[in-house]
Amino acid sequence: MKVLANDGVSQSGIDALEAAGYEVITTTVAQEQLENYINTNDISVLLVRSATTVRKDLIDNCPSLKIIGRGGVGMDNIDVDYARSKGLSVINTPAASSHSVAELVFGHFYGLARFLHNSNRDMPLEGDANFKGLKKAYAKGTELKGKTLGVLGFGRIGQATAKVALGAGMKVVAFDPFLEKADLELEFFDGQKVNFEINTISKEDVLKQSDFLTLHVPAQKDYVIDEAEFNQMKDGVIIANAARGGVVNEIALVKAIESGKVARAALDVFEKEPKPEIQLLMNSALSLTPHTGAATNEAQDRIGVELAEQIISILG
Repeated sequence: MKVLANDGVSQSGIDALEAAGYEVITTTVAQEQLENYINTNDISVLLVRSATTVRKDLIDNCPSLKIIGRGGVGMDNIDVDYARSKGLSVINTPAASSHSVAELVFGHFYGLARFLHNSNRDMPLEGDANFKGLKKAYAKGTELKGKTLGVLGFGRIGQATAKVALGAGMKVVAFDPFLEKADLELEFFDGQKVNFEINTISKEDVLKQSDFLTLHVPAQKDYVIDEAEFNQMKDGVIIANAARGGVVNEIALVKAIESGKVARAALDVFEKEPKPEIQLLMNSALSLTPHTGAATNEAQDRIGVELAEQIISILG
């Protein structure tokens, strides 16, 4: 059987599939040519990430397909229910990238707390001529230890991010409409472990208490953070969105930064990917990455192996 990994897959995933007798094709086929390619090459499994969409017409017109796989968590680029109604298996890898996303969020938080995103821009330009001025400009950093992290969405990624926060000495408060509490196990070196029980609270209480706020929610119809939510937050809050573009109202975010309600913010995802708004790209209060939350070597290895194991389990 043939597997088309249209948006790529790790070598570890390829090795596992080939060892089980599958042919793995890593050619990137353009969206408009995908239907023809699948049918011409009798593809049984289509693996995608965020670049390729799998809609009803593709599902209807490609009878050889048995499995659609998403390397990652969100499957909003796949018509999941429709595919399953047609007898296809739809799989993803919800646990594989959790820690990678959590570490990126904290990379942003530590950078924002100490103005690294600005000083890394300014030092090459002014470091020799204006060293004292830059030192004064960036001398009012803040520590994360002892601060409160609010987590909106307390699934796998939200919990992984909470673990990093707990390890950094932060208090964690969380909101999730589907979860009353979570037991978190922090693993340290030499097999040492510490357990925390986190009881979720209301969204409003999370917004009111948070010094730092991170979103880990699926794409949805309405904004999760809009003007009304910004108004409930502490003055000077630092926010990160590494979930989905469109869960934070970017216009309201810029206004909240201008008013001082939000001190600084991190965005790994954008409403208008792959062309984010210029006012975001040029805003000195924003720390920006190009949707790289899950993009670590370790996460990609886990994603590839996890997809391979599920494919082999389903098709035998």
